[in-house]
Amino acid sequence: MSNSPLHAFFVGRALSEAIAEEVEYTLTHALSNFGKADAEQQERLKNFPQMVLDRATAAESAARTGNPSPASPVANPPARDLQETLDDLRAEIAQLRSELQKYRSRST
Repeated sequence: MSNSPLHAFFVGRALSEAIAEEVEYTLTHALSNFGKADAEQQERLKNFPQMVLDRATAAESAARTGNPSPASPVANPPARDLQETLDDLRAEIAQLRSELQKYRSRST
């Protein structure tokens, strides 16, 4: 019986350490994914003006030569895939906000 409180102490300590590690892993993983998504979005935004200018130049030269321009990817976007991607990103952002709020409320 005298070892029971000591054993409970070590079990509690191990449990709290394991929970802290899981929270740290989850938060790190979520922030990493958020960072990757942010970097990819910035890269796409950086390349967007050049892509628009390239398409405009191609359409202009096609109009000058009288050739009909091929169907532009902008004219027929894969709306479902894009919408799914946006929904996934919104869900991840909402999850990250929730995790950050929980973290902030625990740290204060």
